[in-house]
Amino acid sequence: MPTTPAPHLPLGTWPTPVEPAPRLAEHLGLGPDDLVLKRDDLSGLGGGGNKVRKLERTVGRALAEGADVLVTTGAGQSNHARATAAAARRAGLGCVLVLVGAAPERPAGNLVLDELLGARVEWAGDVDSAGLDAAADAVVERLRGEGARPSRIPYGGSDALGVLGYVDAAAEVAAQVPDAAHVVTAVGSGGTMAGLVAGLGAGRVLGVDVGAVPDPVERVVGLVRGVAAAFGDHLPDGAAAALAGVGPDHLRLPRDEVGDGYGLPTRASTAALSAAALTEGVVLDPVYTAKALAGLASAVRRGEVRPGERTVLVHTGGLPGLFGHRSVTGV
Repeated sequence: MPTTPAPHLPLGTWPTPVEPAPRLAEHLGLGPDDLVLKRDDLSGLGGGGNKVRKLERTVGRALAEGADVLVTTGAGQSNHARATAAAARRAGLGCVLVLVGAAPERPAGNLVLDELLGARVEWAGDVDSAGLDAAADAVVERLRGEGARPSRIPYGGSDALGVLGYVDAAAEVAAQVPDAAHVVTAVGSGGTMAGLVAGLGAGRVLGVDVGAVPDPVERVVGLVRGVAAAFGDHLPDGAAAALAGVGPDHLRLPRDEVGDGYGLPTRASTAALSAAALTEGVVLDPVYTAKALAGLASAVRRGEVRPGERTVLVHTGGLPGLFGHRSVTGV
């Protein structure tokens, strides 16, 4: 049976705007009226971005459970970690970030904001996903042993509850761009795409894998089915039953933009970063939105997205991380 979501903690400014991008559209080979940007980078809290929508739900749950400190994981330049640190401060909670790698000699990008927001960073070393989870579990157990009440926020904020944040976003897109044929988003931990699929249907959502997880298709399918099972009453009429049968073959999720791996730019993503800046004055981030735009460009070239079809590119944020990637900034 569907369950009731945890209390919703207001953190962002909604709805985020949509903006026409005529020069970028023509650069891609689309008509000038075909492309709009959904500006979830302007969600507000702590530098904005898509993670704020998920944290409204997951931090609400933490508060309802009586937590006094949030624990989450991510890469060294994790946008989710930075947003979690900001959400913790807004909610009056402590925050511990368990990150992959080792402390840099000099913090940059999101790490500067993590420090400013008073988060405690614990470095897990060169670990895979399982090792990162184990390191975070150890932190949670240590905090409990010290008398704290930690709440573990999932990687990327992506569990069935967090996905509801992007069901909300899907409703905004449906109201703002009702004739959208394609909604394009980067796929990291999977929750953003899963929420859009839950709210708009799998056929309208084009996900672009950035290499954050080894199993993006399986992960998105699991999240879609999970939100349908747990929170079906909060989806559009009839959606829960339809989503329960969603499988890998239903998703539009090519893996052609991963390149050499997560967090590493490609020629296509670097070109996309430049194109957005030079055509529209919009700054993307190199890990997620630049690869999302590169994926859209690829979809146009192969005829999957055609002139005359309204297309929404979700700008999921991440600007602070740009300044932590030397391969892009050269600093």
